[in-house]
Amino acid sequence: MFTFCVLISSLLITLQLGTALEFLDCGSKTGKFTQVTIEGCDTTKPECLLRRNTNVSISIDFALAETASAVKTVVHGKVLGIEMPFPLSNPDACLNSGLRCPLENNEAYRYMATLPVLKSYPKVSVLVKWELKDQNSVDIVCVEIPAKIL
Repeated sequence: MFTFCVLISSLLITLQLGTALEFLDCGSKTGKFTQVTIEGCDTTKPECLLRRNTNVSISIDFALAETASAVKTVVHGKVLGIEMPFPLSNPDACLNSGLRCPLENNEAYRYMATLPVLKSYPKVSVLVKWELKDQNSVDIVCVEIPAKIL
């Protein structure tokens, strides 16, 4: 009986942990993200809920293994296997994002940005792919964020 109770408890804990939001690395080359924070995002849910006609603030803490003289932000939404670009008003991550270029190797950084969730976006689940690319278009950091547009 005790073994059965332990098994059921373990299963319930696994199911609860399985529903938490997980940020995945999607091909970081010269850096590694250590923390992702999205304003208003409930990380106990499997997807971050993004409301249309609002702006969402994001911060990405990362460590850098190589120097970068310039950093560009590229954001895509992947729906049904198709990547669609999310327009950003400031794709230059060296301006007004908390980064001061050039970035030095073996340092930790915090990138901050605001993503407009346009009213014209469809109400769908989307995998947001957020990339910070260096001067050679190599991914410093690439983060996948499971989201749902409401």
